[in-house]
Amino acid sequence: MINLTTDNYHQEVENSRRPVMMDFWATWCDPCRRFSPVIEEVAQERNLKLCRVNVDDEPELAAAFHISAIPTALLIQNGQVIDRSDGVCPREELLQMGRK
Repeated sequence: MINLTTDNYHQEVENSRRPVMMDFWATWCDPCRRFSPVIEEVAQERNLKLCRVNVDDEPELAAAFHISAIPTALLIQNGQVIDRSDGVCPREELLQMGRK
């Protein structure tokens, strides 16, 4: 898991050879903390690069992706968002991201 910032975004996401799961969260967000292990498990199972964005520390990244609620998960491939899940969702929904 990578803590994503505006400084390492290009290297970690845009230049990634494998799909990236971006997890937008905050330390004060209880649903985010409960959802985090599910995202980690799905990313590992699907061999996705997992990058976490603390919205309080990285408001520019949150704004760039129009994050209005957390947790939010984005699936990025070749530098482009291919799927999105806003809020807590079932594990099966995360597993199907990008496969619809």
